[in-house]
Amino acid sequence: MRDLYQRLGVSPQANDEELKQAVARCPNSALRQDAEAVFGVATHRESYHQSLEALNDIGQLRARLGLTHGAHWQGDVANDFSRPPDQAVSRHDELVDRVSHAVTLYNRLRGRRGLWLLIAAFGIGTGIGIVVGFALSRTFAA
Repeated sequence: MRDLYQRLGVSPQANDEELKQAVARCPNSALRQDAEAVFGVATHRESYHQSLEALNDIGQLRARLGLTHGAHWQGDVANDFSRPPDQAVSRHDELVDRVSHAVTLYNRLRGRRGLWLLIAAFGIGTGIGIVVGFALSRTFAA
């Protein structure tokens, strides 16, 4: 299926008069016949719009997956709905990166557990020593 709007050089929001002028200017007789058949009847145009939306969605999905046509298809009918590769990061990849980062941080913290235990034991021991020393100094001072 061809993208008739693209082939005629008009937007999908074009009114009937713009479509008639574009069809009349079209040098390709087969394309002109297809356009007259699709755009000449309102129900055909509505069905074409639904198909066009579905094909555009498929083209975007193919681009997101990195599936584009090779050079030998460029400019052909099969390439009407092809899109350039999409460089956006998918939600799944973003979540995988975040979880991987969290796991890395957890592993670092876990690897330094002995150091943290030593610091905690030293801090607790120092705190207890200060409290006992303060209590003893008050006892002997009285």
